[in-house]
Amino acid sequence: MVSDSTTDIDSIRFREVLGSYPTGVTVITAVGEDGRPAGMAVGSFTSVSLDPPLVAFLPDRSSSSFPRIRTASSFCVNVLAADQEAVCRAFATRGGDKFAGVGWQPAGSGAPRLDGVAAWIDCDFESVQEAGDHYIVLGRVRELDSTDERPPLVFFQGGYGRFSSTA
Repeated sequence: MVSDSTTDIDSIRFREVLGSYPTGVTVITAVGEDGRPAGMAVGSFTSVSLDPPLVAFLPDRSSSSFPRIRTASSFCVNVLAADQEAVCRAFATRGGDKFAGVGWQPAGSGAPRLDGVAAWIDCDFESVQEAGDHYIVLGRVRELDSTDERPPLVFFQGGYGRFSSTA
């Protein structure tokens, strides 16, 4: 049952509590309609479906980078490695050349696949839906790969760290 009432949730407290959930750190890249690479750091990324293979990310509606990414037909999710905090910070800033000093190769779709990442997922846009102050972007996976020797960068309680399985 859906209630018509809304509970006032303090946005600072909301962020604090959800900060207790560690997230991986990704950079979403594409080639904009101007032919130049575009990218943005995103912590809200998830797998959605195995059949068909779908993933999702949730960019902020006030993002200055997502409009350039959205003009492309495809994008690449770059799962940052533990030693790529500086890459994350560069792609999290507004303006400037986010690709300065960052090596990349075109994925099969042409979207930038960043060098040294823990994993990458090349996708075609499936759909974009509004969800509060964010969008939900679904991507249909075209191609993907990972490397076991590169642990991922993790964001937790306002800071960056690393994760290594003890398998």
